[in-house]
Amino acid sequence: MQTWTTTPITADVLRGALDLERTARGVLPHRLPAWARAQYPDGQLAMAESQPSGVRLAFRTRATAVELDAIPTKRSYPGAPPRPDGVYELLVDGRLHDSAVLNCGDTLVIDMATGTAEHRPGEPGTLRFAGLPGGDKDVEIWLPHNETTELVALRTDAPVEPAPARGRRVWLHHGSSISHGSNAATPTATWPALAATGAGVELVNLGLGGSAQLDPFTARTMRDTPADLISVKIGINLVNADAMRLRAFTPAVHGFLDTVRDGHPAAPLLVVSPIYCPIHEDVPGPTAMDATGLAAGRLRFRATGDPADRAQGKLTLNVVRDELARIVERRAADDPNLHHLDGRDLYGESDFAELPLPDDLHPDAAAHRRIGERFRAAAFAADGPFG
Repeated sequence: MQTWTTTPITADVLRGALDLERTARGVLPHRLPAWARAQYPDGQLAMAESQPSGVRLAFRTRATAVELDAIPTKRSYPGAPPRPDGVYELLVDGRLHDSAVLNCGDTLVIDMATGTAEHRPGEPGTLRFAGLPGGDKDVEIWLPHNETTELVALRTDAPVEPAPARGRRVWLHHGSSISHGSNAATPTATWPALAATGAGVELVNLGLGGSAQLDPFTARTMRDTPADLISVKIGINLVNADAMRLRAFTPAVHGFLDTVRDGHPAAPLLVVSPIYCPIHEDVPGPTAMDATGLAAGRLRFRATGDPADRAQGKLTLNVVRDELARIVERRAADDPNLHHLDGRDLYGESDFAELPLPDDLHPDAAAHRRIGERFRAAAFAADGPFG
């Protein structure tokens, strides 16, 4: 008869999370600390930061079978096709051993036409991974990058201990839903996860779908998070939300970078501008859901701004790119560890022709792979900013 060992789920066996909330049912990993969440208690931000992109259980064990009880939160959009279940991936010594999904859990019904959301509670489920090789090994379970996940219990058929530090550098990254992993196939296939794996670094992913808004609390979170390498991908969410004009954008970028530098005065810091996105290259936001596409069962987005408003300082992707390049060039004169990367070097016009954005806003799984490979080649090369 198989004997199971239950291990408490604590911060010691979690990587990529900055806070762990005790709930009535288990524990909920967060990617923003409680004080930051309290400053802007917004439903969209709460959903994004609690979706555990880059968060993984990490432990060392001789176990050959692992069970994890969890409660995912599924998202449902009336009128849109059902979303695929989030994927859990188990890695042994850095290599994928197995993956699984849970088709139970809570449901968040989001009406994009009205901006309302309804939370419907559900039941936990159990993931079982068997056939792990014998002997001591490092095991990681990467949580779904796109489903808020409460962790209820971790069971193994042998004791576990926290995975030891391997001396790898920590890469802290902040960006939009593209960095979060929107449309990526699995949690290890988001472009930051792919780049981190290829470069052999530990990832802390603060890609927050819809919420890369130069928020001061995000900058302070980055300031206070231990890291060896830092990158910030700025622009698309500011255009999406029509959040600010050029007059506010430039000081906000400086302020964000100043705050990060308060905690990391000499770490390599890479500023990345937006990837190519035709609907917003020269058309300001806000971004809206395409109702005609939704009626046809396809989620698509469109730009609703007036290009003429660029004269009054409205932001487009080209405006953002030009200003970010200018800001970094000016600051780099006094900060030799500050660097710039044009997002079109990761995904540009020719890439769009080959791998178009399926919803006109987010890259697909193949494009995530390309972006991850190019970021690794550009940033982690021997002569690159993270070399």
